[in-house]
Amino acid sequence: MRQRSDYPTFTNAEIERRHKAVYGLIEQEGVDAVLFYGSGRYASDIYWLSDWPSSREAYLLMQAGKDPVILMQLFNHYPMARVMSAIKDVRWAGANTTKSVVELIRERGLEAKKIGLVGSISYQVYNKLRENYPGAMFVDLSSRLRMMRTVRSPEEIERIRLASKLTDQSIEALADGLRSGMREDEIPAIIEPVYLKAGGYAGIHFMSSMPMRHPDFPVPSQFHSNRKLQKGDALITEISGAYSGYSGQIHRTFSIGEGPTPEWKKMHDAATEAFELLARVIKDGATTTEAEEAAEVIHQRGYSTYDDLVHGVNQYPPIFQTKTRRRHESREMVFRENMVIVIQPNLTTYDEKMGVQFGETLVVKKNGCETLNAYPREWVTCPG
Repeated sequence: MRQRSDYPTFTNAEIERRHKAVYGLIEQEGVDAVLFYGSGRYASDIYWLSDWPSSREAYLLMQAGKDPVILMQLFNHYPMARVMSAIKDVRWAGANTTKSVVELIRERGLEAKKIGLVGSISYQVYNKLRENYPGAMFVDLSSRLRMMRTVRSPEEIERIRLASKLTDQSIEALADGLRSGMREDEIPAIIEPVYLKAGGYAGIHFMSSMPMRHPDFPVPSQFHSNRKLQKGDALITEISGAYSGYSGQIHRTFSIGEGPTPEWKKMHDAATEAFELLARVIKDGATTTEAEEAAEVIHQRGYSTYDDLVHGVNQYPPIFQTKTRRRHESREMVFRENMVIVIQPNLTTYDEKMGVQFGETLVVKKNGCETLNAYPREWVTCPG
């Protein structure tokens, strides 16, 4: 008989901690309940609160003094939801999900209450709630919850540590498996078996290959070409292995048949310098402004940037760039112990024909950052 223990789970104490945090948010914001929405595999907030990865779409209602309720789709996913969810009241959302959500609000006596909303709740559901309950007040709490989740628990960090280990192993597989004559779009077949054999799955594998002496692209590409690798190529990468809702991330540059040319080595060295400087500057109590200013070393070395400089793991805050290349609207943030971040300087030439990305996943500590990756911080030369 299938049971929760057959699958990766968090402890009851960890799930209770998360629920307590939401009830604390309910009290702080003066709302009577929070309605969460998630869709797709590993729908973030619903998974975080239920330990069930979710499926097509799901709504979760949490209300002080009452048990939480999940309304979910699809019907054939319902048996697994009942097995895996730490929240016991799991219901099929019926033939009309919108109607079921509206009825749940009435069932819980929230028709004229203040309700917090989290996630990309559909226009149809929101509009029906406003039509049926004109006395209710709705407030967006999505950003408040995201900020609350930026500091990770010990159990979450261990899950990310495992995902980071799988990510390291995929880099090792790449170093062993890259060959001239291989198509760029064949490379995922080297990476993904590492995750699948360990019960994980691929997060992302962005990659761009090009001749080192004739570079033509500044960032790891989200879509792989049918170009064949050749001796003298560079392959720039951004790779994430994932395990049950949490991912690691690592960035390394590979070359085929020979080491980096002087131009590539100079850029790679500058990216490594920027990464290591940021890993020292970022600590409990440091600010994103301080990190942005430290990263100006990239521009002092004669390079620009393209991608975000730093982001929280799984794309949580903080997300920012260098001071020179700033394009976000976020307010200054203070780093706190046990935030998990990715530091990833993506250096480019100003003509955007050449770029490297170098980085990995780290935990913010009192006096700096602890890496969750073990793969060496180096350029990787493959025999080819």
